[in-house]
Amino acid sequence: MATSNSKDSDIFATALRLLTGRDRSEAELTAKLKQLGFSASAIDGCLEKCREYNYLNDERYATERARALMRSGKGVGRKVLLDLRRRGIDDATAEQALEKIGQEFETDQLLRQQLERKFPGFDYQAANEKQRRRVVSYFQRRGFGLGEIFQVIKKVPK
Repeated sequence: MATSNSKDSDIFATALRLLTGRDRSEAELTAKLKQLGFSASAIDGCLEKCREYNYLNDERYATERARALMRSGKGVGRKVLLDLRRRGIDDATAEQALEKIGQEFETDQLLRQQLERKFPGFDYQAANEKQRRRVVSYFQRRGFGLGEIFQVIKKVPK
């Protein structure tokens, strides 16, 4: 029969293994530990220990996740906020991370880079309505504003 201490070390070892693969939010780690069958009190103790050692930090996680989404072109603005909220980050932390990372990136430059990568040689003037809608929708789904999109795609050199 396992003692309380061995159960505590089991959950901590499991949490470390999960955090080694990739950084996670507290909500994600909690959900995964629950899924693995650990009790709520054991999870609370484990989270406390992870926070104490700075293995678990929602502010750091939110900042890095926002940075990765923006760098890859997978999201800006509201898309980043929605992604962070879906991962259990509270509104204030998500908005703070977006504000911090937003200063590192220029959205029009990100949009230009993604346009060139995803739609090389796209010419708004020569494109038919279906092609235009496809490009605009692609960027809207990633959180770019309609004004930003048109400002960039209409000025792309041919």
